[in-house]
Amino acid sequence: MTASEVVTVLRRATSDDVPMLLALWEVAAENDSRPTDTAEKIEALLGRDPDACTVAERDGRLVGSLIAGWDGWRAHLYRLAVHPDVRRQGVGRLLLADAEERFRALGAGRIDAMVLEGNDLGQSLWRSAGYTPQPQWRRWVKSLG
Repeated sequence: MTASEVVTVLRRATSDDVPMLLALWEVAAENDSRPTDTAEKIEALLGRDPDACTVAERDGRLVGSLIAGWDGWRAHLYRLAVHPDVRRQGVGRLLLADAEERFRALGAGRIDAMVLEGNDLGQSLWRSAGYTPQPQWRRWVKSLG
């Protein structure tokens, strides 16, 4: 079976997916300058908004994820991750299209995504999907740890 014949299934993440999400993010996500992910944090996200995290599966294997956070005012995308074995096969685009549709249905007018400056592969995907950097903004953070 060729990559074009492989079926990618999108679905909302559940509590059963938490260990697989953590494992995926360990190998597929850009983890620099990011607070540590924990099962408790993912469970809290799923408890607050069960539709926020979408996973991509191929043959029952979790190969991608995207968190589409909606606070009622702004639409934010986090944790777009595609397993290195299946990159450049459309998984990221499927996840983005699903998130964009979710946000349209919720009434969002604009989406933002945080992408690290040094994440060239990630920036390439965002750019090819029609996203552009907004240089007049700077992200400010404060750790609550």
